[in-house]
Amino acid sequence: MPEAGADAGEPTVRLRLDLSYEGTDFSGWARQPGLRTVQGELEKALGRILRLDPPPSLTVAGRTDAGVHARGQVTHVDIPVASLRATEGRRSESAAPMSMAERLSALTRRLAGALPLDVRVNAVTEAPEGFDARFSALSRRYAYRVCDAPGGVDPLRRSEVLWYPRPLDLGRMNAAAARLVGEHDFAAFCKRRDGATTIRELQRLEWAREEDGMLVATVVADAFCHSMVRALVGSLLAVGEGNRPVEWPGTVLANAVRDSGVNVAPALGLCLEEVRYPAPEDLAGRARRTRRVRTLSR
Repeated sequence: MPEAGADAGEPTVRLRLDLSYEGTDFSGWARQPGLRTVQGELEKALGRILRLDPPPSLTVAGRTDAGVHARGQVTHVDIPVASLRATEGRRSESAAPMSMAERLSALTRRLAGALPLDVRVNAVTEAPEGFDARFSALSRRYAYRVCDAPGGVDPLRRSEVLWYPRPLDLGRMNAAAARLVGEHDFAAFCKRRDGATTIRELQRLEWAREEDGMLVATVVADAFCHSMVRALVGSLLAVGEGNRPVEWPGTVLANAVRDSGVNVAPALGLCLEEVRYPAPEDLAGRARRTRRVRTLSR
C-alpha cells in the first residue's frame, strides 16, 4: 500500500461517521490483535480506500463489548485532505474537481462496497469545529430487548433479543428501575478501570412491553462505564421474575461494591440506539467539561 500519511503542516479534516453493526461476530468495537472487531474492519477499509498506511485511527462515542449491536454509533477520524482525492476514481483531466460533499458521498459508497455486510457506514460528514465523537456527546441511549414468551424468540430476531424462560413483571421492574435514576456512583454495576470514575448520571431507565409482547428497556446516561447497562438489566430481570425484592437493585447501588448476586445480562439483547450532541457552538465546551474527573455533588 503506498505511503500517504500526513506530513507536518499538511491540512487535515475531521470526519464524522455514523454507523451501525450487528455485533454477533465481532469481538467488540475496540481493535485487538488477532481478533475481528468493528474498529479494525472500519480502519482497514478506510486505509485501503484512502491509500493511507498506516490506516487512520478512529475515536468512538461508545466502546461496545463483544456481541453488542449498534444502530446509532458515532465515530470521528482525522485524515489528510489530500487523501480524499482517492475517492474520485478515474476522471477525465478536463473534469471539474469534486466538492467536499461529493467526495464524502463517494467515500460512503466506497465503504459500502469495502466493508463486510454486518457493519454499515450510513453517513460521512465533515465534523463541525470542536467536535469529538466521545467527549462532545451529551448522552447515549441503549435498548435492551427481552422476550419472555413461553415459545421463545422469533427465529428471525434471535441474534438481537434475549429469551427469558420465566415470565417477567413489568411493574416490578419499573419500580426497581426508578430507584437507580440520577447521578450516583455506579461502582456496584461496573467493572472498575484504574484511574476511571464510576460516577454517572443515569437519565432514564424504564421498561415497556410492545404490541408483540417484547419487553424493551430504554437506558439513557451521559456516559456508561464497562458492563454497566448489562449489569443494571441483569439486576432488574431478577426483580421481574420475583427472585429479588423491588428494593434490591437500589440497595446494591448504595453499597457501591460489586455484588455477586448481580448477573450481567447477555450481550445479544443490547443495542446502542443513539448518541446525542449539543449545538455546534457548544461542542468544544462540552468536550472540556466531559474530560474532567467527576465527583458526586452531594
